[in-house]
Amino acid sequence: MCTIYKRFILLASPSSTSLFLCRGTTMPTQLISFCRCIHIFGKSSYSLPSRSRNAFPISNNLLESGESLCSSVQSRNTSFFNKVTATQLWKGVTSVSNAGRKRGRGKGVGKKHAKDLNRGQVIGLGKVNMVWPGLNAPILQGKELVQQKQLPPDTEREAKLLKIRDFMGVFRPVRLSPLERGWSGTKMHGRSVGPPDPVGLDTFEGFDTKVLEMKNVAVMDGNFGRKKRFSVVAFTGNKNGLAGYAIGKNPDGRAAIKRAKNKAGQKLLFIERYNQHTVLHDFFCQFGQTKIYVYKKPEGFGLVCHRAIRTMCEVIGIKDLYAKIEGSTNLQHIVKAFMIGVLRQKPYDAMAEDKQLFVVEQREENEDLPVVLAAPTRCRELKEIPSHENLDFRTYGFDGRIVLRRRNFVPFYTSLPSWQNHLLKTEFKRNSNEVKLRLFNDYDGMKSHLTAKHPECDQKYAAALHKKQLMEAAAANENE
Repeated sequence: MCTIYKRFILLASPSSTSLFLCRGTTMPTQLISFCRCIHIFGKSSYSLPSRSRNAFPISNNLLESGESLCSSVQSRNTSFFNKVTATQLWKGVTSVSNAGRKRGRGKGVGKKHAKDLNRGQVIGLGKVNMVWPGLNAPILQGKELVQQKQLPPDTEREAKLLKIRDFMGVFRPVRLSPLERGWSGTKMHGRSVGPPDPVGLDTFEGFDTKVLEMKNVAVMDGNFGRKKRFSVVAFTGNKNGLAGYAIGKNPDGRAAIKRAKNKAGQKLLFIERYNQHTVLHDFFCQFGQTKIYVYKKPEGFGLVCHRAIRTMCEVIGIKDLYAKIEGSTNLQHIVKAFMIGVLRQKPYDAMAEDKQLFVVEQREENEDLPVVLAAPTRCRELKEIPSHENLDFRTYGFDGRIVLRRRNFVPFYTSLPSWQNHLLKTEFKRNSNEVKLRLFNDYDGMKSHLTAKHPECDQKYAAALHKKQLMEAAAANENE
């Protein structure tokens, strides 16, 4: 008889008083095989080897009786392989540990590839094998009209469909047009996600939302450990001066995009534009260590700036602009700095009242003729303007700051004697453009303070003299 306690096996015989105590960690396998041998071979056909005799000192009376040493043997009917499902077993073999996932391993593990269930399907053919005239069979066959009828069932149809679907290959997403791809490939940065959701009866018709940033962020929690979420910066607008931006966070990426989009629709601001295509004037804006210098440009120049600023300008409705960034290029700082700058733009009337001077614009397409944009209620006289006051409009818009520019590349030929000869020959017209602009600004044309004394120095003198001669000749002809 065999009795099993926690970690020990007590072996005893009914015809003998011998007791043997063995450890359960090393004896069960030998004990079970020994009992089986006693059952099969009996007392005369089995003899213990010397090694077993030393391990199991059992009396001869017990062996001669032929009785079974073990009345019951406990065995384990369950194991690791029949406790868990097949899916869990495969996951244990193919999955990646958390440490490996942090190092970028196993990015494609666990992805479920979609299958096109319509592949292999034919209109008119289904589980019921039927003849449908005009669908999977002709209406007329010779001169006879084809009738609808049922054919014998096709037992291989399901097997053929499964075989076609299994050999479909890797599922490829829908190809996006270049205008919908965003900034880089299939990333969400720069992609359009549609207008914000309606709020009650208010709908956002004509609005479009662009994702400027989408990243993973984490925060440590005392109970849950590291909690990961998606952080999305969305910018929405109607391309007509109305725009807003917001930041949304959520453990789910789509939910974070939706939250940021709807929050941006509730924080709309109106932005002034010049002729509906560019900013009102050059300005400087800063947030943190991000500094942006924005230049007003003529129509047709385009958007020459950071891609985040370009995306914001497209949503706002700005078509022509040049922007230079200095310092940090943190995307959220760029968005905040640019929004601060466009909201701080001053109308020309406010500038004229602030400086108590006329705001005048000169354009090359207007032959650099001065055009008055705004006039103050009271204009300062020349003696009231200090000599150290800077009257440059761009410096006024940049708050006295100067853009950091790289030194121009010096060509090799500047050290040659021939270049010095060229400079001597062209010295008389070296500053002709600057002088022309100054004369137009001061005297309303190519004139000077000597024009009244010497009218022939005026640029228009020859044309006016020719026109006068023509008028005199016409008058003389009429008198004759």
